[in-house]
Parts: sequence; structure tokens; C-alpha cells
Amino acid sequence: SDDGDDDKVRTITMVKPRQVLLVSTSSPSLKGHPTGLWLEELATPYYKFKDAGYDVAIASPAGGPIPIDGACMAEMFFTEECKKFMHDGEAIGALSHSMELSSVDAASYDAVFFCGGHGAVVDFIDNTAVKSAVETSLASDKLVAAVCHGVIALPQCEKVDGEPLVKGLKVSAFTDVEEEMVQLTNMVPFLLESKLREQGAVFESADPWHPSVSVDGKLLTGQNPQSSGDLADKVIEALS
Repeated sequence: SDDGDDDKVRTITMVKPRQVLLVSTSSPSLKGHPTGLWLEELATPYYKFKDAGYDVAIASPAGGPIPIDGACMAEMFFTEECKKFMHDGEAIGALSHSMELSSVDAASYDAVFFCGGHGAVVDFIDNTAVKSAVETSLASDKLVAAVCHGVIALPQCEKVDGEPLVKGLKVSAFTDVEEEMVQLTNMVPFLLESKLREQGAVFESADPWHPSVSVDGKLLTGQNPQSSGDLADKVIEALS
């Protein structure tokens, strides 16, 4: 007789982990001023996402090894996550062999996260791969996050109707005051806060070097290195 054994067979469905793409600069200098990635802005979200069980990939405009801004290795900026990252073979391997952004289908990831460092003001602007990664991800209803100078990826981007992407949206980014404090106002192609305001963004900020994170639909932005962790938490919250 049929004893119902078939009822005991359970199909185990493997849940695919969330996929996040971290995008870093490839530029080691800004008009001769040594720069690169501000490591905290990649290391902090990297471990937040790893701890959440996500698959994390790293891309950059040029692909290959990513330059780290030497200034972020100073004791006061060299956070626990940064120290952990520098001693993590898998993490350093990913940073040394980053994927070239133009060869990556950014919209296939659940979230794309643009990290900062002054290198980003060199190669995130006027960059079709960066612009495409932002616009196709949002068009596919995926999350786009950017922190500090990583937010400079956004001004070149447009809504479907051709208006600036940030128009009418709440955005945080490195402020004009912070740029003045690091004495690079005359080096950057444009002041990020001023540009975002000019494009009609609803600019939000905290005092210099304090965290500010803005969430507006699928766009999530953070002001400075100190905002990296809070921004990653908001991405995780949005994907939960």
C-alpha cells in the first residue's frame, strides 16, 4: 500500500545570496597630488556586506590593481576594518584584481556601491561605464549607493526624461566646507555639493566629518568616510 513516503520528500531550494558590486577609482593622482581609494569607504561596507552573507565583487574603471590613498593609512583614519582588510588575502586579492567596470553588467547585482577617495573625481566623471552602471541599475529597480567623493558618479546621470538624475532627490555627499578643510578646493573639477544643489538635489549634510546618509527610493548616499558604515547598513536594510 502507499504509505505516503512521497510526502516526506522535501525539495531544498538554495537561496542565492545577495550580490553587491563595490566600485572604486583606478586613479592614483589628481593633478599631480597623490590620491586613490579612501580605504575606509570600501573596507567598511565590504565587511558589512560579507557579514550579512552577501557575495561581494570589486570593480574599477580601469580594472586591475586599485591604488590606495596613502593619507588614509594615517593612524587616525586606519580603522579596524581597514587593518582587517589589509591582512585579508581574499580581500586584497579582489582589490588587486578588480574587474573592469565596462565589462560588468552592473544591473545584474542587487546593489552597486560607489566608494570615494579623491581618485574618484578623476575617473568617475565623464565616464560612460560609470554613468551606465548607475542608470541601468536604477532602471532595473536595483539599488545604487555612493559615499563621499563616490557621489561624483551621479551628476552625469539622467532620469528617463533627460533631467538630472538627482533633481528633487535627497542626496548626501562630501561638502564644500569639507573640501575646503582638506585644501583641495582648487584641485577638484567642481565642488560636489554645489553641483548637486545646482542640479536640483535636496542636499542633506551633517557637520564636517560627522555621518549623514540620505535615502530616496533606490538611491542611497553618504557624506564622508564616517558615513560608510551607516550607508552600508541602509543598503542591507533596503535589501532585507
